[in-house]
Amino acid sequence: MAEALVSPILEQLTTIVVQQVQEEVNLVVGVKKQVDKLKRHLLAIQSRIEDADRKQVKDEAVKDWLDKLKDVCYDIDDVLDEWSTAILRWKMEEAEENTRSRQKMRCSFLRSPCFGLNQVGQRRDIALKIKEVCEKMDDIAKEKAMDGFVPYRATDELQRLISTSFVDESSVIGRDVEKKTVVSKLVGESSQEARDVDVISLVGLGGMGKTTLAQLAFNDAEVTAHFEKKIWVCVSEPFDEVRIAKAIIEQLEGSPTNLVELQSLLQRVSESITGKRFLLVLDDVWTENHRQWEPLKLSLKGGARGSRILVTTRKDAVATKLGTDHRINIEKLSDEICRSIFNHVAFQERSKDERERLTDIGDKIANKCKGLPLAAKVLGGLMQFKRTREEWERVLSSELWRPDEVDRDQVERQIFIPLLLSYYDLPSVGRRCFLYCAMFPKDYEMDKDELVKMWMAQGYLKETSGGDMELVGEQYFQVLAARSFFQDFKTYGREGIAFKMHDIVHDFAQYMTKNECLTVDVNNLGEATVETSIERVRHLSMMLSEETYFPEFIQKAKGLRSLLINTRDPSLGAALPDLFKQLTCIRSLNLSESSIRELSESSIKEIPNEVGKLIHLRHVNFAYCYQLESLPETMCDLCNLQSLDVTWCGSLKELPKAIGKLIKLRHLQIDGSGVAFIPKGIERITCLRTLDVFKVCGGGENESKAANLRELKNLNHIGGSLNIRNLGGGIEDASDAAEAQLKNKKRLRRLELVFDREKTELQANEGSLIEALQPPSDLEYLTISSYGGFDLPNWMMTLTRLLALELHDCTKLEVLPPLGRLPNLESLAFWSLKVRRLDAGFLGIEKDENASIKEGEIARVTAFPKLKTLEIWHLEEVEEWDGIERRSVGEEDATTTSIISMMPQLRWLRIINCPLLRALPDYVLAAPLQELDIRWCTILRKRYGKEEMGEDWQKISHFPNIYFE
Repeated sequence: MAEALVSPILEQLTTIVVQQVQEEVNLVVGVKKQVDKLKRHLLAIQSRIEDADRKQVKDEAVKDWLDKLKDVCYDIDDVLDEWSTAILRWKMEEAEENTRSRQKMRCSFLRSPCFGLNQVGQRRDIALKIKEVCEKMDDIAKEKAMDGFVPYRATDELQRLISTSFVDESSVIGRDVEKKTVVSKLVGESSQEARDVDVISLVGLGGMGKTTLAQLAFNDAEVTAHFEKKIWVCVSEPFDEVRIAKAIIEQLEGSPTNLVELQSLLQRVSESITGKRFLLVLDDVWTENHRQWEPLKLSLKGGARGSRILVTTRKDAVATKLGTDHRINIEKLSDEICRSIFNHVAFQERSKDERERLTDIGDKIANKCKGLPLAAKVLGGLMQFKRTREEWERVLSSELWRPDEVDRDQVERQIFIPLLLSYYDLPSVGRRCFLYCAMFPKDYEMDKDELVKMWMAQGYLKETSGGDMELVGEQYFQVLAARSFFQDFKTYGREGIAFKMHDIVHDFAQYMTKNECLTVDVNNLGEATVETSIERVRHLSMMLSEETYFPEFIQKAKGLRSLLINTRDPSLGAALPDLFKQLTCIRSLNLSESSIRELSESSIKEIPNEVGKLIHLRHVNFAYCYQLESLPETMCDLCNLQSLDVTWCGSLKELPKAIGKLIKLRHLQIDGSGVAFIPKGIERITCLRTLDVFKVCGGGENESKAANLRELKNLNHIGGSLNIRNLGGGIEDASDAAEAQLKNKKRLRRLELVFDREKTELQANEGSLIEALQPPSDLEYLTISSYGGFDLPNWMMTLTRLLALELHDCTKLEVLPPLGRLPNLESLAFWSLKVRRLDAGFLGIEKDENASIKEGEIARVTAFPKLKTLEIWHLEEVEEWDGIERRSVGEEDATTTSIISMMPQLRWLRIINCPLLRALPDYVLAAPLQELDIRWCTILRKRYGKEEMGEDWQKISHFPNIYFE
């Protein structure tokens, strides 16, 4: 990890010191000499730091030396960042004044009268900081530890990515017998009287697969059918009775509770499960204090006979203290099964020749897993990237396998060996990205895009000729996922990916970052157990009780670079001014209240002006701060800011008016907030990658402050999703829309155009307006809402890569374009259109194409060749859905070939509230539908419904899933 610190500092020294001010820094006596010495030391250390990183696991002195090196590197990085920020501000001031000649613009900043460093005090302050860190680095370079390091350079190149990013976790190998045992204990006869609940404990070392086994049993069909209620709670440390009780209630009742007192919560638990047969899984329990456990267990006694509590734990004592009725020891797997797990991962997409050439070594490597399935999985992930026999042999003969090389205070540290092998095989930046995750609490659900932004904020990712920082971060994420450092992946929304770390992997990350990354739980007295020097902590997550005092110890963490606070405590807002004054090194600030469900519980109403002093700040997340009413103008002084997230800040009405000063901003997310418009000046932020919503101002008092569509013109890096709202409000016209030049935003994948429904009736220019908003031809998802025109834009048929199209509330739209000609369309949805007929024109088949063909001729036309999902909602005037007669071999003329194919891949069809629709077309009845859902369609139900003895029921009866309502 230290290597990834040294290289960026050298890069900064080269670009800032040498190119910008090396000549002028002589004005402060001795500084140039110090800078030169600093570069020499860093270059010497850089060649040896890889060897030191590998030796720190077994040599405490080396680890201490690396810790001191990292401390100094962080200090150097802060000074250089302060330096570069000063230069950036000077350039911005000169650009704004626009009064100096081109020659003056090229002058050194120390000669510029508008630049603050010309003041002796500020110039001397930076110079003294440079001297101080240089002296510290001088001391570190002289330590004897340096003499024993061998020059070694690890690659910083990402290795070839495999075609699939994530290992398939659906197939679990080697636990069939254990699963049957667990299931039988869950659904079998109770060993207790009817008033008691059996406790079953799965006990085993970390990495044995206890959680996986519990999940298999939890999701088993027999178990699901047996229990009326199923609840899963990840307990971990500490054993928080209030949190556990709340989680149980939320899963039982389907909504969160506002109760905070334990007694009230347990009473609600008792009431919710009384008379019900339930299964409660408590995963990863550590507490041996039966007094903490007993109140919860007593509250569960009212469950029906046959209820069960399934516990997973690493500790025998826990199983005993919890009053276990059935203990199931999860033993190590056989070498044969470990080999199967290893081979399943390591030989993905390998040729038969490769398997034969490497299997013998692979078996030997797998045998070193010592029966731990996680070890087999991790090692398999490592070997995916090894192609030659020599590389496999190097892993097999690694010195890390020697039993005296690694701390063995705990038997479970055996799992660290394969993790270390996979860790050291990563590029230095990949290691740093992985270890950063140690700052999150155990079992924390991380968001991929958010994590990449946090990596960017720390300076881990650099733009390359091959792509943006975001793309580089995505590649590192894929590599870490492929090596099983991440797991439990799930998608949300349209593009989001959430995931977790296995608890052993999390232990390993925290073991490797003992003094840098910290997670603390703060009790209601504002107290927390901190087992490291808070002054050395760089990345901190704090979980605060709902009613607590804000902890004072955080004031000592002056070197903090990342801060994540999760709390509902109203004292947080009052603590922010002092907090911002102290944490001047912060790069990433996450005060998101995404876990809070009630608006009244939001703890932050305003952000203090002091935030503008955090010059290093690059990533800010205020999402779901429902009561946040304003952002100070001082936020626009954060010229290094890269991402700002205020999604679902419903009380926030405006963004700072000088937002155009944030010229490094790459991600601005406001969806779900109360922000009424985008301020003028947005056109200056030309490196913007994400602008999820652009609201067109509809006039009124905000008109003079609001940006119009033409300010999007130069924002050609915008990608992902863009939602343009309030179109047709009367302020913008087609010329503004044309100036936006959406078609030049080649990275755009999703576009939503939302017209102002209240004003749309008054507008006669909506056709020209939407025509001017032509998106790039690579667009994949398009939604048009509340459009008041009679025709859809001509450019729609140029979107040959479009995957999904939705038309909502286009109440004047009577005729659909030939959408069947879109070659890649997979999903199509109509809501509240005025269309009366779905005819051949909608399919993209002209009348002459449907005419009889001459004898011997062959012609093929496919409408909607890839469409899989079709939804039709509230087309209350549609009566006819035309079919197309087909002629094929064996019918009227044996010389005739089928010429028309329609929706050949259609799988799901939903028709809602189309009361006048008379029949389904023949091609739909012939489609390979998996699901047909018809609701509030009186005529269709009478014609096709089974219960209504519909005359055409037999035409749809072959579909696997049919729903009528």
